[in-house]
Formats: sequence, structure tokens, C-alpha cells
Amino acid sequence: MKTPTQRRYGGFSLVELMVSVVIGMLALLFATRLVISGEANKDAAVGGSDSMQNGMLAMFSLSNDAGTAGWGLNDRTVNGCNTVFSDQRGYALMTAKQGGVDVTPLAPVVIESNGTAPDVISFNSGNSNAGVGSMLMTADYGGESFVVGAQGAPYGYNPGDVLVVAPQSPDRPCTIMQISGFNPANGRSAEMLLGGGGQYRYNAAASMTQAYAKNVTFMYNLGQPDRLHFHTWSVQNAILLLRATDLAGAEESGVSVASNIVSIKAQYGFDNRALPNYDPNPAGNGTQMLPTANGGMQITRWSAQMMDADNDGINGGPGDYQRIAAVRIAVVARSKTVEKPDRNGDCSATTVLPTVFPTAVPSGVAAVPMPVAVAVAGDPVSWKCYRYRVFETIVPILNSQYRP
Repeated sequence: MKTPTQRRYGGFSLVELMVSVVIGMLALLFATRLVISGEANKDAAVGGSDSMQNGMLAMFSLSNDAGTAGWGLNDRTVNGCNTVFSDQRGYALMTAKQGGVDVTPLAPVVIESNGTAPDVISFNSGNSNAGVGSMLMTADYGGESFVVGAQGAPYGYNPGDVLVVAPQSPDRPCTIMQISGFNPANGRSAEMLLGGGGQYRYNAAASMTQAYAKNVTFMYNLGQPDRLHFHTWSVQNAILLLRATDLAGAEESGVSVASNIVSIKAQYGFDNRALPNYDPNPAGNGTQMLPTANGGMQITRWSAQMMDADNDGINGGPGDYQRIAAVRIAVVARSKTVEKPDRNGDCSATTVLPTVFPTAVPSGVAAVPMPVAVAVAGDPVSWKCYRYRVFETIVPILNSQYRP
């Protein structure tokens, strides 16, 4: 007969079995929590990587456009001019206010500021090698199928080139036209034809009603039509969209550039100093960048709205666009991954709405912070379940200081 001690050596007691089960369950619980935590961290890292990649792509695209903005548009007669524009493929210039009236300014940058909602931003530039080459109109224009410039086919002007016809008097709008060729008839070689048809897309309804007087109207060459760099950026349903004159299929409805972009914001950087004839670089006489007391164009005020920067009493006049020294851009991207809510159904991945442009740069220029609404219409998931990254940059309008 075995003693109780000997019987214990033959197996586990009930207490020992229960302890073993509890320890195993605890180990399984900790292992499960470790796996879940690891997956959550991985999702957060992947989502952060997605937002970084998409945000950098969006910022690169916008800042690249801003860096070339204004090429061919920096003449005082053109920059900010209310412009008649028509494109058979559907592109339209952005509308802005000028003294409370809707106009379509032809300017390096035009911003439609929408409060906390995403802005709409337009960057415009030509592509002509002549840059700011211009030609005087030598005969009155009253709707003819041609315009008359210098005698002989002018240097640098080619069939298909896009022209900006700009009067010296500010009460008349500018007009976009397109050269279809030159009149070869004897004594009429100065006539630049304005042919119709799909090949000459900017003559569809171009201005043929606006009259211009000779010797006070200039024609500026913006280069070939399919490289005309008129771009408009917007955000819809967390997609960054681009409408462009030089991208086939993107003229009217736009194309997708980057996903999970919830907002873009922009501010004008104005030089609103009171300078004689507003010449920020008088010693250089507009052609050489020499050190002067005025120091060239400077940012003295940030504003998301157009302002009366030249103090002529008109908000949004051509002189105000000529005072834009830089543009400040922000992109807000969100993570692709949706973080799970807590047991109460609340998310805490983000608890405070982002604010852009909070810093005072350059030194001494007051910041104008802008809160950003990041909720996407129609998204069933709360905006608090995403993580966000904010990208900011300042891009000088380099061509604004070099003016004829």
C-alpha cells in the first residue's frame, strides 16, 4: 500500500493543474497583447510613411509650380491685368475680386482663400524663350482676323504662339490670342493671323469683340500653346487635383496627383512699403540686382486674401499683384491607416485640428496662423482616427523683381 506522499509522485493535483492553466492563459494574454500592440505600431508607422510620401509629393508639385510662376508675366502692363481668356479644351482662369467686381487676373499666383476649408491656388507662367519680349501694335484692332505688329515676321514669334494683348490704359482688359501664321501678301507681312479651329484652341471665342488702339497696346509672347503653364490646384475628397493647360485631359476636370491630401493653404507675401513709383531697386534700374537702400522686393505682410498693397484705393488691382514678393504654401496630409477607437467608440490619434503658418518668418513679419478643417465630407470615419502631417514652404516669386 502506497503512502500519500508516494501517490503524489504519480501525477498532478487539481490545484497544480489549475495553476498551470492560469499561467498559460496569462502568457497567452500577454502574447496576444504584444502582437496587437506590434501590429498597431506597424500600422501607425506605415500610415506615417504614407502621409510623408503623399505630402512630400504634393508639396514638391506645388512649390515647383510656384518657383516658375510669373515667367513672361512680369511686365507691369500684364501682371494682374483682367484678362479675356477662352480655351476650347475647357481650362478657365481663376476668378478674383477687384474692387468688389469679379475679374480674371493674369498673375503669377492667384489664391481663392476658403477659411478653414482647402484653398484653390493657381500658378501661371509662359514658356517663350523671349521671356518678356513684347511688340507694339501698329494698327487699330476692332475684331479683325489678324493683329498688326512690326513690319516683317517678328523675331521669336512663330505660328501657334500664344499672345497676351495688353493695353497701356488700365480700363481695358487684356486678351489671350493665338497666332495661326503671317500674312504673306506684299506689304502685309506684319499681320499676324488669328485662325480658328481646334489647332488654335485659344481663338475659340477669344476676345474678337475687344477693341485696341495702335501705339498704346503691346503684344507679349507666351510661347507654344501645349506648353503654356497655367495650373490650378485644389482638393476634393482627400485627393489633390490639378487642372492644367499643358496636360492633355486635365484642362477642365483635372487629374489626381496625390491621395490622402486633406487640405492645401496659401498666403500672399506682399511688399506694401511706400516707395517712389514703387521701384524696390532703383540703382539697378530694373535690370541689375545691385545693393540699394530699398533692398529689392521684400515681404512685409502675409495675407490669405488679396489686399490693397499699393494703397491706390482698389483692392485687387494690377498694382497689388505686382507687390507679391513670395507665396507661402502649406499641405496637410493624413495617414492611410485608420486607427481603432477605444471601447467607448472614441478615437484619439489626433485630438486638435492642425494650424498652418504659425511662425513669424521672415524675422519681423507677423505670422497669420490659419486653422485647418481636416474632416472629409462623406467619410464615415471620424477625422480623429487619422494622424496628420503638415508641410510648409515659402517660395519667392523670382520673376516679380525683374521687370522691364
